[in-house]
Amino acid sequence: MRKTKEILRLHWEMGLGQRQIARSLGISHSTVKDHLCRAEAAGLIWPLPDDLNDETLEEMLFPRSKQRSNEERIHPDLNYIHRELRKKGVTLQLLWMEYKRENPQGYQYSRFCQLYHQFKNQLHVSMRQVYNAGEKLFVDWAGQTVSIIDKETGETRQASIFVAVLGASNYIYAEASLSQDLPSWIKAHCQTFEFLGGVPSLIVPDNTRTAVTKPNYYEPEVNITYQPTLSFRDAMGQREVL
Repeated sequence: MRKTKEILRLHWEMGLGQRQIARSLGISHSTVKDHLCRAEAAGLIWPLPDDLNDETLEEMLFPRSKQRSNEERIHPDLNYIHRELRKKGVTLQLLWMEYKRENPQGYQYSRFCQLYHQFKNQLHVSMRQVYNAGEKLFVDWAGQTVSIIDKETGETRQASIFVAVLGASNYIYAEASLSQDLPSWIKAHCQTFEFLGGVPSLIVPDNTRTAVTKPNYYEPEVNITYQPTLSFRDAMGQREVL
């Protein structure tokens, strides 16, 4: 109930919006909205009465007489959730919100996530990949862009995210770029090597058009600028391979 009281205080006393409260407390926007709606329905005002303890407040906001038991709650379709999570931009929170719209008395977000992770842990489909340290660096543009704002002009632009991951350690380097053109691609690689302090034996790009002009399972056609004419050791000034 500590967060519940803080939600009410920030909203009624400080005048913060729901999204501001969610960011401040590290909770979802839907949770903030749910608590405020329940408080309004319960006829609560701020400041709360001094004699209102946590147990009473919880009963007012979440009356047990109206709650269903776990057995009566509709169980989420975990197979459907697992399939949907493969789609671009789909998250567990979005799927939970969809589930709650259809089942208002269903599980809360934490239990919903727990059920899915228990289901996922029972799936034993795997393919073991073994990498040697410093051998492979996987690179690609991330699927989604992010909005950035120019401090001077206030203009909002979309930035692509370049991501590089070392195979053995899963060590990640990422940076934003205003373009996915070839100069930006090459520049991102150089800055990756600067950040890592060395170069890998192999660079493994996905089929991004910046790197691969003609995809092919056996012999893809790599952009001529991206093809090394000398070893990365020479290009980076005889730095040691990671």
